[in-house]
Amino acid sequence: MAKLTIQEASDHFKVSKEAIHNRIRRGSLACIAEHGVKYVIVEDAITQTKQVANDDKYYAFLEEQNKTLQEKVNRLEKDNSSLRDQKELMLIEERIKIENIYKEKDEQLKNILQTISAKFLSQHSQTEVSNVEIIDVESDEISLKKYLRSLNLKSKKEEKVKTRFKMMAHRDERIFIRGDKLFVNPKLYSYGDIISI
Repeated sequence: MAKLTIQEASDHFKVSKEAIHNRIRRGSLACIAEHGVKYVIVEDAITQTKQVANDDKYYAFLEEQNKTLQEKVNRLEKDNSSLRDQKELMLIEERIKIENIYKEKDEQLKNILQTISAKFLSQHSQTEVSNVEIIDVESDEISLKKYLRSLNLKSKKEEKVKTRFKMMAHRDERIFIRGDKLFVNPKLYSYGDIISI
């Protein structure tokens, strides 16, 4: 059994003094302190050298495993981010498809209503062919406000009816928009379906 100083142990194992200190901390080298000086205990140089070599291999193996695991974590994070992006794109595409379906249905409904309205108007005008009188449609239009006053509705009901007219203004051809005001033509159209709440 030999007792070596840190420097002697460094020379003996052909490593730096810091490496000797690290091995002492890890417990791969035995150490004693006498009169404030640290000594490394070396029992058998061959066994000790093998032990140190084994320790170094073990730590190298752990570092390699750590590196491999870190690469896997990085790859999984990248895959996760890619999947999240794909999911968002799919949701956006589905929303656009749904919006397009509703637009198509709205267009079809608008065309049907226009066809029905045109047929109704043509039938209506044919029945009154005897009254060959040119009607100025715009001259028969009155503001929605004036029309609602003429109905003598209670204020609560009047507000509800006004709100319904505003909601239907862009969808109902019986309601006319002039600037920022709404107009109706009670001589030409009936509004009973909107008024009866």
